[in-house]
Amino acid sequence: MSKPAALLDEIDAFLPCATPDAWVVTARRPDQEAILLIDHANCEKKAAATALGLMHRYTENTVLLNKMSRLAREELRHFEQVVKLMTSRNISYRSVSASRYAQGLHKGVRRQEPGRLIDTLIIGALIEARSCERFARLAPELDDELGEFYRSLLKSEARHFGDYLRLAEGLCSKGHLADRLDHFRLLEADLVQASDTEFRFHSGPVSSAISR
Repeated sequence: MSKPAALLDEIDAFLPCATPDAWVVTARRPDQEAILLIDHANCEKKAAATALGLMHRYTENTVLLNKMSRLAREELRHFEQVVKLMTSRNISYRSVSASRYAQGLHKGVRRQEPGRLIDTLIIGALIEARSCERFARLAPELDDELGEFYRSLLKSEARHFGDYLRLAEGLCSKGHLADRLDHFRLLEADLVQASDTEFRFHSGPVSSAISR
């Protein structure tokens, strides 16, 4: 599969910063393969749950319902694919603590509508864009099977990013959207660049002994 350069250029332009090299160094370590895949599976499952949650909350938004229904199905399929990879590598699926990434972003969400939905959709776009960027960064660093799998996810993750962003664009003016994007980009940059004590798929670079 060739690198979708145009898609990745759009992703890179949207994100406030690149993933730190130190995070990539940790992610490619063989002793971190299990936690990388376990947390990746968790991310896919949570992404599906988020899409279903939006469908339940915003039942009158037909465009959102259609987009989120498709997205949820794709995320669950990705979850199944990750679990299959884990099984082939004798990695048991287990509970691990979540990174501070998604929770940190959601602290900035407004409580009143339509601000709540706009902010939630912007966060969805950021998470999907960051996931896509990290898959692209990791693919050349991992073994052939895992690298090819991550490359196979780029197109769908980029599409999910676009779906979330377009849904947000349909709910507010360009100026309002730009202001909220700036707000969440600042939060996202801090979460990605600041040191973490645990390695996770969306963590920052690990500053001390890795917690398993």
